[in-house]
Amino acid sequence: MNTSAVLDIGLQAIWIAAKLSAPILITALVVGFAISLLQSITQIQEVTLSFVPKAAAVAVALLVCGHWMISEMVSFTQEMFEKIPGLLMGG
Repeated sequence: MNTSAVLDIGLQAIWIAAKLSAPILITALVVGFAISLLQSITQIQEVTLSFVPKAAAVAVALLVCGHWMISEMVSFTQEMFEKIPGLLMGG
């Protein structure tokens, strides 16, 4: 196994991790920003107010994107398993 193969696998792993976490993180960011904006407008300074809407939004994002996330992870895993013989042979 050469250095470029290891770097390629590492880059693919980081890319798939970023793709899979993006819908959940972006949803939490948008909902958190909206709740913070609402709190600053109404001057309600309750820390726990943003937790329930954020958790509900993340659950909806998981329901909407869950199938895509699983299929991406399965295809990545299959691709890695298909690469094993070539990596062990040095090709």
